[in-house]
Amino acid sequence: MALIDELADALAADVMAAMEELDDDRLYMAVGSVIGTSSPSLQEAFLTSCRLRMSAQRGRKFLDDTLRARREGGKVPSAPRPAESGGH
Repeated sequence: MALIDELADALAADVMAAMEELDDDRLYMAVGSVIGTSSPSLQEAFLTSCRLRMSAQRGRKFLDDTLRARREGGKVPSAPRPAESGGH
């Protein structure tokens, strides 16, 4: 892993923990803005790492909720529907 990726991912991990502690789901955007003033390359690597971590957290929660529902006989959550316009 390149230095830029290592730095970005380490900071992203710390920011994700701080977001949970502070109950601030947009803290990563503010940190990204600060980084962007001196290194747009690090900013992009950091934001990518944050997006990956948040996406993985959502996926993990969906999996955990689905397993819990199946095991306990509850309602299984629905996955989001793909965007009609073909977005990401």
